Amino acid sequence: MKTPESQHSVTQPVAAERTYRSPAGIAGGVLLLVMGAWLGFDALVNGDARTAWLAVAALLFVVPLVVAFTVRPAVYANEDRLRVRNPFRVITLPWASVADLRASYSSEVFTEGGDKYQLWAIPVSMRARKKANRAAGGRKGGGLKGDADSVPRRAAGDQSLDEIRELARDRADKPSAQGEPSIRWAYEIVAPVVVGAVLMAVLVAIG
Repeated sequence: MKTPESQHSVTQPVAAERTYRSPAGIAGGVLLLVMGAWLGFDALVNGDARTAWLAVAALLFVVPLVVAFTVRPAVYANEDRLRVRNPFRVITLPWASVADLRASYSSEVFTEGGDKYQLWAIPVSMRARKKANRAAGGRKGGGLKGDADSVPRRAAGDQSLDEIRELARDRADKPSAQGEPSIRWAYEIVAPVVVGAVLMAVLVAIG
């Protein structure tokens, strides 16, 4: 006789989503935002009306751009897909649509359809790569079929791409990893930048 426990199937644990970001980029962005906030606040408090409006326009224009290029970029990888959050777009790539990942002067993902997207959150450091290559005897890997374990030491960006390659290789044939790439524009970044640019142009035009 089956017990109630035996009638339930065992649920396999779901691997946690991996997140890749640039700590140096985030730190630099936060520093720029603090400086911008201080300058903007000073202009709003101590400047005349026109200076205050120019400060508002400048903040609307500059702050989203700083956030977009420093704090915002991230790469998320789970069992089913790769999600790339770049300054102005979010690209979702099921593993079956990923053809290759490469890093020369920037990290890039290529789709089966031939499209290419930059991974802003995984910067390439030539200095770190040269240091790691010297330690590893200068051996270099690449492509989805590269053996990530063949090189004992890699630069941080290359190590991140190795992990993503492994996921792409292992998950591409899974039913849950099928589908076409999708792109969503970051209107929450674009809209305030456009508003700030228009406001600044109007203020300059009217003198």
